[in-house]
Amino acid sequence: MLTPLLALLLLVLAWGRVLAPPVMLVVGAALIGAVLVAVHHAEVVAHRVGEPFGSLILAVAVTVIEVGLILSLMAAGGPESATLARDTVFAAVMITCNGIIGLCLLVGTLHHHVVPFHAGGSGGALATVTTLATLSLVLPAFTTSTPGPTFSAAQLAFAAIVSIVLYGLYVFVQTLRHRDYFLPVRVEGSDRTEVHLPPPSTRTALVSLVLLIVSLVTVVGLAKTASPAIESGVTAIGAPLSAVGVAIALLVLLPETLAAVRAARLNRLQTSFNLALGSALASIGLTIPAIAVASIWFDGPLLLGLGGTETVLLALTAVVGTLTVTGGRATVLQSAVHLLVFAAFLFIAVTP
Repeated sequence: MLTPLLALLLLVLAWGRVLAPPVMLVVGAALIGAVLVAVHHAEVVAHRVGEPFGSLILAVAVTVIEVGLILSLMAAGGPESATLARDTVFAAVMITCNGIIGLCLLVGTLHHHVVPFHAGGSGGALATVTTLATLSLVLPAFTTSTPGPTFSAAQLAFAAIVSIVLYGLYVFVQTLRHRDYFLPVRVEGSDRTEVHLPPPSTRTALVSLVLLIVSLVTVVGLAKTASPAIESGVTAIGAPLSAVGVAIALLVLLPETLAAVRAARLNRLQTSFNLALGSALASIGLTIPAIAVASIWFDGPLLLGLGGTETVLLALTAVVGTLTVTGGRATVLQSAVHLLVFAAFLFIAVTP
């Protein structure tokens, strides 16, 4: 309980200040501690409310605060931050659909050889991710109403409405209409001992929910505090500024990554998919409407359209993901393909 409060105190003391390298190391340690605590409290809440609500709570909580981080950095960054929302959302899609899924497939298949999941639920989630990513990140590069990879005001409003509608429909299907498609597949002989533990009390779950929110606020706040050091590091290695969005997405998605990998090790790959694809959906479905509203107060263009290289990587991700989820079972080969696509994304981000 003390870790998120101490990290929050450190965030208050360090906010808006230029930090010396030793203090930055302390910030990094506090950031890691807040991530680990966030995962723990997310699992407590998830055990209380059950799947798939638990995965949804973590995905939405992380993404809401991620959106706040993007907007605050855009407000303070000036013209140089015109691509920050695009870079961060695209990075979140690539990290979740290739990095997290690939890592979970690797962990699951190393322990259980062949891992099952619901093709219906995962396939529907992937289709929604692909649709939202294409409409929000690819289409702006081809529209002609405004110059450059941008949307007009009407087009941005349409993309925001579509994002909200599709994400809301996904949540309805996941939690109510077809909830069974998103529950872990029962496998005889698998390590599922945590399911048989009694759920925590309502009071314990509420305390964990509050501490989860505090931890996530601290994670994002400390990530923003460390952003000058991240930008300096990116500049020092000669990488483009778009790599800053990748670094931010990696930090913010760390709690979901750890929770998803733990579920995969317990042969609950559907929970891992819920976390990964749900995070990708929340990232697009909440970020695009938020920046559509915030763009009223921002000066300069909002660059959303991806370049040719990123569009190719997104198309490859859609094809590979479709082939992975179609069968409802996966082996180590699928994990290798996803991880190599993720490695290609990271390599291109640093050396475009």
